[in-house]
Amino acid sequence: METGRGCYNRGSAPTPFRQAGPAMHSPMLDLADLELPDLEAALVARGFERFHARQLYRWIHRRGVTDVAQMTDLSRRLRAMLEQDCLIRTPRVVGDERSTDGTRKLVLELVDGRRIESVFIPDTPAMTFCISTQVGCAMACGFCLTGRMGLVRHLTAGEIVGQVRVLAAATGLLDSPFNIVLMGMGEPLHNYDQTMKALRMLHAEQGLAVSPRRVTLSTVGIVPAMRRLADEPLMPNLAISLHATTDEQRTALVPPNRKYPLAEILETCRTFPLKKRSRITFEYVMLADVNDTPEDARRLARLLAGIKAKVNLIPLNPAPGIPYARPSDERVDRFAAILAERHLTVSVRKSRGRDIRAACGQLIVEGGTAKTAAQQMALLMR
Repeated sequence: METGRGCYNRGSAPTPFRQAGPAMHSPMLDLADLELPDLEAALVARGFERFHARQLYRWIHRRGVTDVAQMTDLSRRLRAMLEQDCLIRTPRVVGDERSTDGTRKLVLELVDGRRIESVFIPDTPAMTFCISTQVGCAMACGFCLTGRMGLVRHLTAGEIVGQVRVLAAATGLLDSPFNIVLMGMGEPLHNYDQTMKALRMLHAEQGLAVSPRRVTLSTVGIVPAMRRLADEPLMPNLAISLHATTDEQRTALVPPNRKYPLAEILETCRTFPLKKRSRITFEYVMLADVNDTPEDARRLARLLAGIKAKVNLIPLNPAPGIPYARPSDERVDRFAAILAERHLTVSVRKSRGRDIRAACGQLIVEGGTAKTAAQQMALLMR
């Protein structure tokens, strides 16, 4: 990916643009954070034709070029204005680890020095990018390292989209199809407006043109946001992080269940608009001797009755500081068999990238706030 003003570089090589300072609110216009209509309006306000916005959007989002000097179909006058008044922020790669199974984890630094992690998972069966929506997370799920960070801040739409641009460029997939899962650091529906803006930007024909069918949004079940999502014209696939079959059990594992209990989440799922062949995925992290019994499996089948559902079982990825263990393969297989006997579509997720701490629930960077569960819930309820 080329670099330009306001963008971070992989190394220390000079860039033709001035670097933006660390403040999040620069007086300069960040072109990478604008949807196409807003980019058109910004150029028109500066005396340029609307069609230049489509050219600029293609350079940034489809081609991954952020050096205005290389945008050769733009006029010299327009390029001079862009260099003077605008910047194009792109997360800077500060870490790049590769797993023995082909998974690749990038540590990305943002303009304020905060860091996030994004993951490339090849052949799953498509190429998949696992993207973060927040620095840290306020949900405080007991089996997730990201939740131990606390919520540091929300990402902007430009930072969410920037992860995709960086991953696509790093993996040579700018011109190839790929899937996106919003399952990295953070709760996407807790950062609703910026997440939806990012999906619109990714979907734009002049950019990467990512179909919503290729995007999966995972949530612990923020019910008001789920209801908003149901009315969105651009509808990603929906995955619910369930993880338990009783409210007592789920509240212990997923604290937001105190505010949005199972019955309310599942009723929202029953009325959620789905396309003809679509289903809601229910993710279920399996914890040894906690939620992995045959009775848990039978109870889960009853809970999902009447919902167009598929279940993704995720044996825990253990990590230091997580007070749970991974169940045996036999225990996982028995749980899956009980669900299948009750006519549920079920899969067992194969852990990818565990040797580089890139698997589900293992993303964490330094600088978290280590808030208590009560403090996290206060953030959620704002």
